[in-house]
Amino acid sequence: MFLLLFGIALSLTIQSHSYHKSKFINSANSVTGGVYGTVNGIGQYFNLKTQNEILVEENQKLREALFNSASISKTKIDSTLIDKRFEVISAEVFKNSYNLPNNHLTINRGKRDSVAQDFGVITSKGIVGIVDNTSKKYATVLSILSKNSRINAKLKRSNQSGSLTWNTKSPYVVQLEDVSKFAKISVGDTIVTGGKSAIFPKDINIGTIKDFTTDVGGDTYVINVDLFNNMTTLEHVYIIINKDKKELEQLEAQSNEQ
Repeated sequence: MFLLLFGIALSLTIQSHSYHKSKFINSANSVTGGVYGTVNGIGQYFNLKTQNEILVEENQKLREALFNSASISKTKIDSTLIDKRFEVISAEVFKNSYNLPNNHLTINRGKRDSVAQDFGVITSKGIVGIVDNTSKKYATVLSILSKNSRINAKLKRSNQSGSLTWNTKSPYVVQLEDVSKFAKISVGDTIVTGGKSAIFPKDINIGTIKDFTTDVGGDTYVINVDLFNNMTTLEHVYIIINKDKKELEQLEAQSNEQ
């Protein structure tokens, strides 16, 4: 009874005095605001996966636009006449090895997603590897951390090209071989894809020069490259589909036969 009467009296006091009313409203807003903020924070935490998927999809579209803009002449043309050469598909990494002589990844995209052998795989930081086998829903990727991997790459500053390989020693460092001894190189220079194959567009990041030596004959450099990617913690990747790949390969095959 006391609490009931106390509540009625308090209510009448608040309603009849503007000062008490404003204090009550401010206090109530503070409490409810804190509650809503806490609830919203919890909701955002459990919504992180959805938000990550949205960001991956946005990155996929941005990268697709970037690759295609790089492959189009700077001459102004009607946008309706542009035939997009590259398509980008996002994927999740289900399995990833990095401590074997030949390492592979398994990703959740396959033939039903138009993924095929010899498609390039990257992350937002740099290259990952090349698709080597596909099933209906999955694909395996030959990692750049493989002694069988050989990818065209170049020094970004000088455009001197070579072959990206791996000596199986460290999952954080790969090697760029067959770079001319006349190339101007420095520790810290950036290494990117050369774009001389139908697998990767040019200028995709790979890493930076850690150190370098000349080969046995002294004619070329062997360069150790610190990877931008941490190949031991891969979760999301992008698959690059070159729509002109078959046509280019057929043309090259015909030229080799002549």
